Amino acid sequence: MAFRKKSAKNPPVLSHEFILQNHADLVACVGMFFVLGLMFEGTAEASIVFITLQHSVPFPAAEERAPEPKFLYYYGIRDLATVFFYMLVAIIIHATIQEYVLDKINRRMQFPKPKQSRFNESGQFSAFCLVSCVWGTSILVSENCLSDPTLLWRAPPHNMMTFQMKFFYISQLAYWFHAFPELYFQRIKKQDVPRQLVYIGLHLFHIAGAYLLYLNHLGLVLLTMHYFVEFLSHICDLFYFRDDKYHKEFSLWAVVFVSGRFVTLIVSVVTVGFHLAGGQARNSDATAGNVNVLAAKIAVLSSSCTIQAYITWNLFNVQLQRWMEEDTTLQAPSVKKKRTKGRSSRKGTENGVATANRVDSPHKRKEKSS
Repeated sequence: MAFRKKSAKNPPVLSHEFILQNHADLVACVGMFFVLGLMFEGTAEASIVFITLQHSVPFPAAEERAPEPKFLYYYGIRDLATVFFYMLVAIIIHATIQEYVLDKINRRMQFPKPKQSRFNESGQFSAFCLVSCVWGTSILVSENCLSDPTLLWRAPPHNMMTFQMKFFYISQLAYWFHAFPELYFQRIKKQDVPRQLVYIGLHLFHIAGAYLLYLNHLGLVLLTMHYFVEFLSHICDLFYFRDDKYHKEFSLWAVVFVSGRFVTLIVSVVTVGFHLAGGQARNSDATAGNVNVLAAKIAVLSSSCTIQAYITWNLFNVQLQRWMEEDTTLQAPSVKKKRTKGRSSRKGTENGVATANRVDSPHKRKEKSS
């Protein structure tokens, strides 16, 4: 199935234009290669590493009352293969949303090219943030994190994850890794690439940090709040692209944005403080998930404070830039109106004098004749 509209002239195979037009089809073929590997006995074991979650442990294995032990997961090197496969899935979903939703809206609204790229970016991120927010909330409810907030720093066992928790983090890593090739597939301008790289790198750094340090519940709460605020911001951007007047009506989302950053800082400080103060261990053991040391406390809190400050500063810069654009657009027509009024008034006076001379000329002739 083709996800991109093919042009009238078919580009050469494996050329630059060919890859851009058919990248979703090519990625789907690579993904089907791993799926078909499950059908053969010789390649089934290798394909399972890419498709299913790895590093599972039955828990509790010693209890006789439990008819079927529950499987918990830890992270390992084979998770990279799983992240790679779901990165391919994210590329296909990205192309599907672009072709069947965003491109149709662009053709209907007839946005200019600068607005098209920004509209596509906001549309993709709003869909991802909505799904992640709903998914993260359902995990928090199912694991009783909302009813018992102390699970944020004392969730037993501290170095294990449930299936849905690990699958959430694998999907998050896969999505943000897929954003790197999308910079090429979506033909992002060179001046916008550094901003996108910083945005993607910050998300990867913090998601991978929460995953590797076994701060799973804390990371899930912070990500859910972050994606909720980001969803509101991108939805407001979509309305703003449709009509500029919606920007003033939806300006209250900035209050939600700042309050979301403030709540994130509070949750980070409280959770990390209680989590690291709960034990007295002095030796760090990353393989056991023990981050109960002063260095880890400083690193986690400083990272959380830095990212919140950066996001808030970026918001102020974007808001100031939009206000400046609105002022320039409002001042330009007013200047034109003043110029046209001046010209019309001059023409009016000149025409008035001319008509007056024409009207007065017969009377003047009569006076002269008399």
